[in-house]
Amino acid sequence: MLIHTYAKINLTLDILRKRPDGYHDLVMIMQSVGLYDKVTVKLTDSTGIHVKSSSALLMDDESNTAYKAAKRFFEYAGISDKGAEIGMEKNIPMEAGMAGGSADAAAVIIAMNRLCGTHFSDEELWQIGEKVGADVPFCITGGTMLAEGKGEILKSLPQLSDFAEQPAILLCKPDVGVSTGRAYAAVDGCDSSLLNRPDAAAMQKALAAQDVEGVADHVGNVFEQVLRIEECETIKTAMLSGGALGACMTGSGTTVFGIFDSTEVAKQCAFTLKKTYTNTFVTHAEGCGCRVVSDN
Repeated sequence: MLIHTYAKINLTLDILRKRPDGYHDLVMIMQSVGLYDKVTVKLTDSTGIHVKSSSALLMDDESNTAYKAAKRFFEYAGISDKGAEIGMEKNIPMEAGMAGGSADAAAVIIAMNRLCGTHFSDEELWQIGEKVGADVPFCITGGTMLAEGKGEILKSLPQLSDFAEQPAILLCKPDVGVSTGRAYAAVDGCDSSLLNRPDAAAMQKALAAQDVEGVADHVGNVFEQVLRIEECETIKTAMLSGGALGACMTGSGTTVFGIFDSTEVAKQCAFTLKKTYTNTFVTHAEGCGCRVVSDN
Protein backbone atom coordinates (compact mmCIF):
# COMPACT_ATOMS: atom_id res chain seq x y z
CA MET A 1 0.00 0.00 0.00
CA LEU A 2 1.27 3.45 -0.94
CA ILE A 3 0.22 6.41 1.20
CA HIS A 4 0.91 10.12 0.93
CA THR A 5 1.24 11.41 4.48
CA TYR A 6 1.00 15.16 5.01
CA ALA A 7 3.05 17.61 7.05
CA LYS A 8 1.33 19.76 9.66
CA ILE A 9 1.63 23.34 10.80
CA ASN A 10 0.44 24.88 14.05
CA LEU A 11 -1.88 27.80 13.41
CA THR A 12 -1.69 28.34 17.17
CA LEU A 13 0.46 26.68 19.83
CA ASP A 14 0.25 27.41 23.55
CA ILE A 15 1.95 25.52 26.38
CA LEU A 16 0.04 25.62 29.66
CA ARG A 17 2.19 23.61 32.07
CA LYS A 18 4.59 20.71 32.48
CA ARG A 19 2.91 17.49 33.56
CA PRO A 20 4.14 14.98 36.16
CA ASP A 21 4.73 12.44 33.36
CA GLY A 22 7.23 14.78 31.68
CA TYR A 23 4.92 15.83 28.87
CA HIS A 24 3.28 19.28 28.66
CA ASP A 25 -0.37 20.33 28.56
CA LEU A 26 -0.94 22.10 25.27
CA VAL A 27 -3.63 23.98 23.38
CA MET A 28 -2.99 23.90 19.63
CA ILE A 29 -4.88 24.40 16.42
CA MET A 30 -3.20 22.11 13.92
CA GLN A 31 -3.47 22.08 10.16
CA SER A 32 -2.43 19.52 7.53
CA VAL A 33 -0.66 20.97 4.49
CA GLY A 34 0.14 19.62 1.04
CA LEU A 35 3.82 18.76 1.56
CA TYR A 36 4.02 14.97 1.97
CA ASP A 37 6.20 11.91 2.43
CA LYS A 38 5.51 8.75 0.43
CA VAL A 39 5.21 5.66 2.63
CA THR A 40 4.85 2.09 1.35
CA VAL A 41 3.82 -0.76 3.62
CA LYS A 42 3.80 -4.46 2.79
CA LEU A 43 2.73 -7.28 5.10
CA THR A 44 5.02 -10.31 5.24
CA ASP A 45 4.70 -13.83 6.55
CA SER A 46 7.89 -13.42 8.58
CA THR A 47 7.69 -11.72 11.96
CA GLY A 48 10.34 -9.04 11.45
CA ILE A 49 9.80 -5.33 10.83
CA HIS A 50 12.12 -3.79 8.24
CA VAL A 51 12.31 -0.06 7.50
CA LYS A 52 14.13 1.69 4.67
CA SER A 53 14.23 5.48 4.28
CA SER A 54 15.49 7.75 1.51
CA SER A 55 17.07 9.98 4.19
CA ALA A 56 20.56 9.14 5.42
CA LEU A 57 19.71 11.10 8.57
CA LEU A 58 17.12 8.56 9.71
CA MET A 59 18.00 5.31 11.43
CA ASP A 60 16.31 2.23 9.97
CA ASP A 61 16.09 0.47 13.34
CA GLU A 62 13.75 0.32 16.33
CA SER A 63 14.24 4.03 17.01
CA ASN A 64 12.42 4.94 13.78
CA THR A 65 8.83 6.09 14.35
CA ALA A 66 7.60 3.97 11.43
CA TYR A 67 9.10 0.87 13.05
CA LYS A 68 7.53 1.81 16.40
CA ALA A 69 4.15 2.31 14.72
CA ALA A 70 4.22 -1.15 13.14
CA LYS A 71 5.26 -2.76 16.41
CA ARG A 72 2.54 -0.97 18.39
CA PHE A 73 -0.07 -1.89 15.81
CA PHE A 74 0.80 -5.58 15.92
CA GLU A 75 0.69 -5.47 19.74
CA TYR A 76 -2.69 -3.71 19.85
CA ALA A 77 -4.20 -6.01 17.21
CA GLY A 78 -2.79 -9.15 18.83
CA ILE A 79 -1.06 -10.16 15.61
CA SER A 80 2.06 -12.25 16.20
CA ASP A 81 2.48 -14.19 12.94
CA LYS A 82 3.05 -11.28 10.53
CA GLY A 83 5.78 -8.78 9.79
CA ALA A 84 6.11 -5.62 7.71
CA GLU A 85 8.36 -4.03 5.13
CA ILE A 86 8.19 -0.23 5.22
CA GLY A 87 9.68 2.22 2.76
CA MET A 88 9.77 6.00 3.14
CA GLU A 89 10.50 8.65 0.54
CA LYS A 90 11.18 11.72 2.68
CA ASN A 91 10.15 15.21 1.57
CA ILE A 92 9.17 16.72 4.93
CA PRO A 93 12.33 18.21 6.49
CA MET A 94 13.57 16.99 9.87
CA GLU A 95 13.55 19.17 13.02
CA ALA A 96 11.14 21.40 11.14
CA GLY A 97 8.12 21.45 13.46
CA MET A 98 6.03 19.77 10.74
CA ALA A 99 5.65 16.30 12.33
CA GLY A 100 7.49 14.42 9.58
CA GLY A 101 8.23 11.41 11.79
CA SER A 102 4.72 11.40 13.23
CA ALA A 103 3.23 11.59 9.74
CA ASP A 104 5.21 8.51 8.68
CA ALA A 105 4.02 6.63 11.77
CA ALA A 106 0.41 7.64 11.02
CA ALA A 107 0.72 6.30 7.47
CA VAL A 108 2.00 2.95 8.75
CA ILE A 109 -0.89 2.63 11.22
CA ILE A 110 -3.51 3.48 8.58
CA ALA A 111 -1.96 1.10 6.03
CA MET A 112 -1.73 -1.78 8.47
CA ASN A 113 -5.32 -1.28 9.61
CA ARG A 114 -6.41 -1.80 6.01
CA LEU A 115 -3.94 -4.55 5.09
CA CYS A 116 -4.75 -6.57 8.21
CA GLY A 117 -8.50 -6.04 7.82
CA THR A 118 -8.85 -4.95 11.44
CA HIS A 119 -11.23 -2.03 10.73
CA PHE A 120 -10.25 -0.10 13.85
CA SER A 121 -11.96 3.26 14.35
CA ASP A 122 -10.06 6.56 14.31
CA GLU A 123 -10.24 6.63 18.10
CA GLU A 124 -8.63 3.18 18.32
CA LEU A 125 -5.95 4.20 15.83
CA TRP A 126 -5.30 7.31 17.96
CA GLN A 127 -4.69 5.03 20.96
CA ILE A 128 -2.06 3.15 18.97
CA GLY A 129 -0.52 6.38 17.66
CA GLU A 130 -0.35 7.99 21.10
CA LYS A 131 2.07 5.25 22.18
CA VAL A 132 4.40 6.28 19.32
CA GLY A 133 4.32 10.08 19.61
CA ALA A 134 2.13 12.96 20.72
CA ASP A 135 1.48 14.26 17.17
CA VAL A 136 0.64 10.87 15.65
CA PRO A 137 -3.10 10.90 16.54
CA PHE A 138 -3.52 14.22 14.72
CA CYS A 139 -1.55 12.98 11.71
CA ILE A 140 -3.83 9.95 11.43
CA THR A 141 -6.92 12.11 10.89
CA GLY A 142 -5.52 15.52 9.94
CA GLY A 143 -7.33 18.48 8.45
CA THR A 144 -8.01 21.36 10.85
CA MET A 145 -8.23 20.25 14.49
CA LEU A 146 -8.03 21.55 18.04
CA ALA A 147 -5.51 19.47 20.01
CA GLU A 148 -5.31 19.54 23.81
CA GLY A 149 -3.67 17.52 26.56
CA LYS A 150 -0.31 16.43 25.21
CA GLY A 151 -1.85 16.51 21.74
CA GLU A 152 -4.01 13.39 21.95
CA ILE A 153 -7.35 15.08 22.77
CA LEU A 154 -8.64 16.05 19.33
CA LYS A 155 -11.67 17.95 18.07
CA SER A 156 -12.43 18.64 14.42
CA LEU A 157 -12.88 22.33 13.53
CA PRO A 158 -14.23 24.14 10.45
CA GLN A 159 -11.80 23.13 7.75
CA LEU A 160 -9.36 25.61 6.24
CA SER A 161 -9.34 23.42 3.13
CA ASP A 162 -13.10 24.15 2.70
CA PHE A 163 -12.66 27.93 2.46
CA ALA A 164 -14.31 29.34 -0.66
CA GLU A 165 -11.19 31.45 -1.19
CA GLN A 166 -8.31 29.06 -0.57
CA PRO A 167 -5.24 30.71 0.98
CA ALA A 168 -1.78 29.77 -0.22
CA ILE A 169 0.63 28.58 2.46
CA LEU A 170 4.34 29.24 2.07
CA LEU A 171 6.73 27.05 4.07
CA CYS A 172 10.38 27.92 4.59
CA LYS A 173 12.90 26.09 6.79
CA PRO A 174 16.42 27.40 7.39
CA ASP A 175 19.33 24.96 7.68
CA VAL A 176 19.34 25.30 11.46
CA GLY A 177 17.15 22.85 13.36
CA VAL A 178 15.89 22.63 16.93
CA SER A 179 15.32 19.39 18.81
CA THR A 180 11.99 19.02 20.59
CA GLY A 181 13.81 18.50 23.91
CA ARG A 182 15.75 21.74 23.58
CA ALA A 183 12.61 23.67 22.65
CA TYR A 184 10.62 22.47 25.66
CA ALA A 185 13.57 23.06 27.98
CA ALA A 186 13.65 26.67 26.80
CA VAL A 187 9.94 27.06 27.60
CA ASP A 188 10.35 25.47 31.02
CA GLY A 189 13.17 27.89 31.82
CA CYS A 190 11.41 31.09 30.81
CA ASP A 191 9.12 33.46 32.71
CA SER A 192 5.74 32.34 31.37
CA SER A 193 4.09 35.59 32.47
CA LEU A 194 6.02 37.39 29.71
CA LEU A 195 4.63 35.21 26.90
CA ASN A 196 2.12 36.64 24.45
CA ARG A 197 -0.23 33.68 24.27
CA PRO A 198 -2.09 32.93 21.03
CA ASP A 199 -5.87 33.29 21.05
CA ALA A 200 -7.21 29.87 20.06
CA ALA A 201 -10.83 31.01 20.52
CA ALA A 202 -10.36 33.89 18.09
CA MET A 203 -8.73 31.52 15.60
CA GLN A 204 -11.72 29.18 15.80
CA LYS A 205 -14.11 32.07 15.13
CA ALA A 206 -12.07 33.08 12.08
CA LEU A 207 -12.15 29.50 10.79
CA ALA A 208 -15.91 29.30 11.28
CA ALA A 209 -16.36 32.56 9.37
CA GLN A 210 -13.99 31.49 6.56
CA ASP A 211 -12.08 34.69 7.29
CA VAL A 212 -8.61 34.30 5.77
CA GLU A 213 -7.38 37.61 7.19
CA GLY A 214 -8.70 36.65 10.63
CA VAL A 215 -6.87 33.32 10.49
CA ALA A 216 -3.66 35.09 9.47
CA ASP A 217 -4.06 37.74 12.19
CA HIS A 218 -4.30 35.14 14.96
CA VAL A 219 -1.43 32.77 14.18
CA GLY A 220 0.89 32.43 17.16
CA ASN A 221 3.41 30.09 18.78
CA VAL A 222 5.01 30.44 22.21
CA PHE A 223 8.09 28.52 21.01
CA GLU A 224 8.83 31.31 18.55
CA GLN A 225 8.91 33.84 21.39
CA VAL A 226 11.14 31.72 23.62
CA LEU A 227 13.63 30.41 21.07
CA ARG A 228 13.99 33.67 19.11
CA ILE A 229 15.94 32.09 16.24
CA GLU A 230 17.51 34.77 14.08
CA GLU A 231 16.99 32.93 10.78
CA CYS A 232 13.30 32.39 11.57
CA GLU A 233 12.82 36.06 12.36
CA THR A 234 14.52 36.96 9.07
CA ILE A 235 12.24 34.60 7.12
CA LYS A 236 9.13 35.87 8.88
CA THR A 237 10.05 39.48 8.06
CA ALA A 238 10.66 38.53 4.42
CA MET A 239 7.26 36.84 4.19
CA LEU A 240 5.39 39.77 5.71
CA SER A 241 7.17 42.26 3.48
CA GLY A 242 6.54 39.91 0.53
CA GLY A 243 2.77 40.01 0.92
CA ALA A 244 1.90 37.46 3.62
CA LEU A 245 -1.20 38.32 5.65
CA GLY A 246 0.43 36.61 8.64
CA ALA A 247 3.48 34.47 9.39
CA CYS A 248 4.64 32.32 12.28
CA MET A 249 7.00 29.51 13.24
CA THR A 250 5.37 26.08 13.45
CA GLY A 251 5.73 23.51 16.21
CA SER A 252 9.01 23.26 18.08
CA GLY A 253 11.02 23.27 14.86
CA THR A 254 12.33 26.08 12.71
CA THR A 255 9.95 26.14 9.76
CA VAL A 256 8.15 29.43 9.26
CA PHE A 257 4.83 29.48 7.41
CA GLY A 258 3.12 32.43 5.77
CA ILE A 259 -0.54 32.74 4.80
CA PHE A 260 -1.23 34.50 1.51
CA ASP A 261 -4.49 35.41 -0.21
CA SER A 262 -2.77 35.01 -3.60
CA THR A 263 -0.88 31.94 -4.82
CA GLU A 264 1.00 34.11 -7.32
CA VAL A 265 2.24 36.44 -4.59
CA ALA A 266 3.24 33.43 -2.46
CA LYS A 267 5.23 32.03 -5.39
CA GLN A 268 7.01 35.35 -5.89
CA CYS A 269 7.97 35.43 -2.22
CA ALA A 270 9.09 31.79 -2.41
CA PHE A 271 11.30 32.58 -5.41
CA THR A 272 13.14 35.18 -3.34
CA LEU A 273 13.45 32.98 -0.23
CA LYS A 274 14.62 29.93 -2.19
CA LYS A 275 17.77 31.80 -3.21
CA THR A 276 18.88 31.43 0.42
CA TYR A 277 16.76 28.59 1.82
CA THR A 278 16.49 25.34 -0.17
CA ASN A 279 13.57 23.99 1.85
CA THR A 280 10.96 26.45 0.56
CA PHE A 281 7.55 25.25 -0.64
CA VAL A 282 4.28 26.83 -1.75
CA THR A 283 1.39 24.60 -0.74
CA HIS A 284 -2.18 24.64 0.55
CA ALA A 285 -4.38 23.30 3.34
CA GLU A 286 -5.27 19.61 3.25
CA GLY A 287 -8.46 18.14 4.65
CA CYS A 288 -6.88 14.88 5.82
CA GLY A 289 -3.67 13.59 7.39
CA CYS A 290 -2.99 10.71 5.00
CA ARG A 291 -4.22 9.74 1.57
CA VAL A 292 -4.16 6.18 0.22
CA VAL A 293 -2.76 6.31 -3.31
CA SER A 294 -2.70 2.61 -4.16
CA ASP A 295 -3.30 -0.67 -2.37
CA ASN A 296 -1.93 -3.26 -4.74
